[in-house]
Amino acid sequence: MPVDASVSSGPRPPLTIAAALGMLEDAGARSALLVEGWSDEAALEALARRRGWRLPAEGVVIVPIGGVTNLGKFVQALGPAGLDLRLAGLYDAGEAQHVQRALRQQLAPDAALTPATVEALGFFACDADLEDELIRALGSAAVERVLAAEGELESFRRFQSQPDQRGRDSRAQLRRFMGTRAGRKIRYGSLLVEALAPGQVPRALECVLAHARSA
Repeated sequence: MPVDASVSSGPRPPLTIAAALGMLEDAGARSALLVEGWSDEAALEALARRRGWRLPAEGVVIVPIGGVTNLGKFVQALGPAGLDLRLAGLYDAGEAQHVQRALRQQLAPDAALTPATVEALGFFACDADLEDELIRALGSAAVERVLAAEGELESFRRFQSQPDQRGRDSRAQLRRFMGTRAGRKIRYGSLLVEALAPGQVPRALECVLAHARSA
């Protein structure tokens, strides 16, 4: 399965606030979909392509922010106090408290945020992260078939034989393998979404795109 150069290229730095503002203004954006990194962007773009959605034409722009610690300043710059765009976002379940704190400060200062109210604001958790969601949705055997199609199954078998991987389940091994080479998470963010059956798409991906597109 061919991969776009933009997906298979190496790691890129996260967007600065100034770069994000310029990109969104140039695009005439109505929604900013905030994600931690480029692999999240690749997965969401792949899902949109599968559905026949042209996100830029709908005014939806995906913004990699370079980690959850940057969320507050992006919400401030792009939300009601800044460009006043509709906001949506993906985050890892373990970062829920940080996300709640950033959203409370910028969007809901008087609210006691719960997982439900965070979702109402457009932010949805991956458990434990995007790669884990996709691997669980597909199943380890299907992910290994994707690796085989990309010529990386033998590399994964060697990785499994390493002492610190022995005894771990295959899902944990696959998740770790995705992060062992520059650009691999970005590449497989797209490839794993392409391999999903229609009913296998993780809820967080479905919901965050629906929220962003509803502006």
